[in-house]
Amino acid sequence: MYKVDLNCDLGESFGVYKIGNDEEILKYITSANIACGFHAGDPKIMHETVKIALSNNVAIGAHTGFLDLAGFGRRNISVSSEEVYDMVVYQIGALYAFVKSEGGVMHHVKPHGALYNMAAKNKKLARAIAEGVYSVNPEFILFGLSGSELVSEGNRIGLKTASEVFADRTYQLDGSLTPRSQGNTAIITDSDEAVNRACRMIKDGLVMCQQKKDIRIKADTLCIHSDSPQSLIFARKINEYLKNAGIHIEKVT
Repeated sequence: MYKVDLNCDLGESFGVYKIGNDEEILKYITSANIACGFHAGDPKIMHETVKIALSNNVAIGAHTGFLDLAGFGRRNISVSSEEVYDMVVYQIGALYAFVKSEGGVMHHVKPHGALYNMAAKNKKLARAIAEGVYSVNPEFILFGLSGSELVSEGNRIGLKTASEVFADRTYQLDGSLTPRSQGNTAIITDSDEAVNRACRMIKDGLVMCQQKKDIRIKADTLCIHSDSPQSLIFARKINEYLKNAGIHIEKVT
């Protein structure tokens, strides 16, 4: 039986500034990665998003990123392993408090943006993230890019990991995501193309990269970005398409 977790980065509004359509998207996903106030979000947004996720029986994870509100956590920042460890532990703790206060259980951790992409290739940063997660709770699942150092280091330290793939992003030959700095070539806006790629990644373990070659990929969890205009359409369409294709949608365990 084919199965996959559908996750989405949520809780990315800030104060009076609203990003995404979290309440509607939560109807179509199984895991929510909630911003913890560093790259996006604030205490009120975090609390509200946790409550809505729990009401939809969606698994909750901490979406930990660089302290970079202006850059939405997507700018590379030079940091030490110690700094990465501390920022990960800090952000997990902040979201964990809201989850616990609402009677929920935190399920996973997924780094955000530049931190995620840097840790995909940098073993030291990947190890610092994995150690931060493990030190808070070794039962948390670590989400990381399929084939990345983050997944490898999570496994090495004894964490359960989930290999993540993206329906709305393009890939490079080495399995990395095409940098957003490359504009439209990095992002897939056609929902039909996105769902077809998603199905192929899950069933065949393959994705066509920008260099027009198939690369191997493992799809435990599939990400949908909430900050794109097509996010709700993608979420609804991917959910329906995967079910019709015989793929069971369930949270990673």
